[in-house]
Amino acid sequence: MKKYLRFLLDGKVKEAISPDGKNVYALEGNIFGDHKMGELLCQVDDIQTWLPPTNPTKVVAVGLNYRDHAEETGYPIPKEPLLFLKPSTCVIGHKQTVVLPEMSKRVDYEAELAIVISKTTKAIEPKEAMDHILGYSCFNDVTARDLQSSDGQWTRSKSFDTFGPYGPWVEMEIDPSNLDIQMIKNGNVVQSSNTRHFIFSVPELVSYISQVMTLLPGDVIITGTPSGIGPVERGDVMEVYVEEIGRLINFVS
Repeated sequence: MKKYLRFLLDGKVKEAISPDGKNVYALEGNIFGDHKMGELLCQVDDIQTWLPPTNPTKVVAVGLNYRDHAEETGYPIPKEPLLFLKPSTCVIGHKQTVVLPEMSKRVDYEAELAIVISKTTKAIEPKEAMDHILGYSCFNDVTARDLQSSDGQWTRSKSFDTFGPYGPWVEMEIDPSNLDIQMIKNGNVVQSSNTRHFIFSVPELVSYISQVMTLLPGDVIITGTPSGIGPVERGDVMEVYVEEIGRLINFVS
């Protein structure tokens, strides 16, 4: 399966393709247009510094898109997607560190499937959505839960620097409708579900959001988290696992 990734090699940003999750080849061209694989750069296991796969202008988040999570939080099942935004400045990559803010007493993990947009997208129908998607990735919608509750809206709680782990790559050749998803904290599975339990499907979400705002190449839509949300502490290790994509690992400091 074709994976698009970004990382540092000898201090330079490299855009690359991995056809097998092991060998990493230089990207020739533009991932959002014509491109092909170039020379072999390295092995995946040799990468020291991972970067977010794209530089989104925004992360559009969908709240309460798993029925069990809506029930867990006490919110009614939404009749339309519940949207909020995370800023581009919160985004970090695979194996980078989430820094807990001083103003929050409880910070939670939230494992999510990320949709990565491939072209400028405005007011499209659900049947058109797949033609506007580059692929899919893992995302951790880190949240200051106490501030979310006290504020009554979600901007501050979702927006701290490092609160958007994203990666390790964009998987470009999968069907997102039936993928297992987990959060693994310190080696223990604390969230486990499947994207077939979405309230709103991937095509429905892309279409709906495109009626509200223009999506740009590299923008990310995160599709909601399943039940099992819980807190993290300094020293914890968080792993978002999505079937057919892989694992996004981040540390807490």
